[in-house]
Amino acid sequence: MTTEDKNIRKAACAGDWYPSSPIELTKQIAGYFAEVDKIPIENNISALIVPHAGYDYSGKTAARAYKQLEGKSYDTVVVISPSHKVFFQGCSVFDGDGYATPLGVVEIDKEMSEKIGTILPSVYLSNMGHGSGEDRREHALELQLPFLQIVLGKFKLVAIVMGDQEESSVNALSEVLATSITGSNTLLIASTDLSHFHSEKQANRLDKEARIAIEKYDPDLLMDKLERGKAEACGGGIVASVLKATKRLGGSRIEFFEYTTSGAVTGDFEEVVGYLSAAVVTGKEVLQKKRQLLGVPVAKPKSEFELTSEDKVRLKEIAKKAIAAKLSGKSYSAPLIEKFEAKRGLFISLKLNGNLRGCIGTVKPQQPLYDNVASMAVAAAFEDPRFVEISNEEFQQIEIELSVLSPLKRIRELSEIKIGRDGLLINFEMHSGLLLPQVATENEWDVVEFLEQTCLKAGLGKNNYKDRAIEIFRFEAIVF
Repeated sequence: MTTEDKNIRKAACAGDWYPSSPIELTKQIAGYFAEVDKIPIENNISALIVPHAGYDYSGKTAARAYKQLEGKSYDTVVVISPSHKVFFQGCSVFDGDGYATPLGVVEIDKEMSEKIGTILPSVYLSNMGHGSGEDRREHALELQLPFLQIVLGKFKLVAIVMGDQEESSVNALSEVLATSITGSNTLLIASTDLSHFHSEKQANRLDKEARIAIEKYDPDLLMDKLERGKAEACGGGIVASVLKATKRLGGSRIEFFEYTTSGAVTGDFEEVVGYLSAAVVTGKEVLQKKRQLLGVPVAKPKSEFELTSEDKVRLKEIAKKAIAAKLSGKSYSAPLIEKFEAKRGLFISLKLNGNLRGCIGTVKPQQPLYDNVASMAVAAAFEDPRFVEISNEEFQQIEIELSVLSPLKRIRELSEIKIGRDGLLINFEMHSGLLLPQVATENEWDVVEFLEQTCLKAGLGKNNYKDRAIEIFRFEAIVF
């Protein structure tokens, strides 16, 4: 069978919802990735919740989630979207051969699709909801594919469109997903926007209710809020299905990335659409067991510099007092502690309910460690451009994580790099990229993968680390 003979779902939204030119499309998504950060996430990502508006409106919010997949690989990605054009009952699993975008055709995982589509009658193999004609084209699934093509490269697809989001359909889909993908290397994508065409104030109120249910990892609460009109989401049932399925598969928590509305782009706050991105993360014990089964060592190589428990307490106290003083409108000077007079690189991350609330750092400090802790803590709390300044109420619940860096050491041989011990900094002309040691450990990268990802972080080609003009530095980090 030739390519022309195959059942390929054509790109229906290119040139409208996102660029039709492969070059422009790649450039736009790469631009989003360059603007957002990869957050150090413990354990594996089993699902993403992402918006599906035109890229100009929600592309950056989606990129915050897709950015977290850099360096990861999945055999199959199951993308589930609501149906905006056609009403039908249950869930339609695409029975064709591929989904096309300007970046190429994504091959359908026929075996997985058939498995998912033949367990329960309400989740079935069909072309329903997958049409590409002007009056039947569905955008919510197609818009996810270019992000996946760029960040993952090769993978197979299971494409599912949910025709109705009744409780019976939600439960059936969650049951089928949990049964079908057990033991496989599969990622789930729940495609959804939140409230539609309310004022910014009302949208924030409605979307907060949806976000609370999602962050609590409570699909039943989410469905209850949707049914009672306390929250809105065009793919709310899809999100509930994915939450239910991943809970059965070892999911332990939600990592929230961003909430925004279309008003941030258009400047029109009278009628906005809400967008959210988040991930489902599997439990630590699941990943540790997997590593043990694979024979992957979990112990870190011996560190070349140390901080005692008392040192960590004192440094953390400096960070807390510096933020508290700023909140009170007072000045603060860190105590002169002889042991901390050395100039150390430092990153300070603030987390609220397990979610990032601010992160600022410096690799080449100009002041002693005790002063650096105070200034970076204040910067993380009040100067991170991705977040508003923290409030007194948030400060009472904030978690402060410090990563104290050793001096940079220029690498001459790649054998000097030790995964689990070293972070990397790559410099080349105006390009610079840094990844902390725990990033390589969490993603189970080898040395080459770690170098490639650091090059990408610097805005370089992934193989540029081989260039003799590139400067590669290693450093250690004590994280507490």
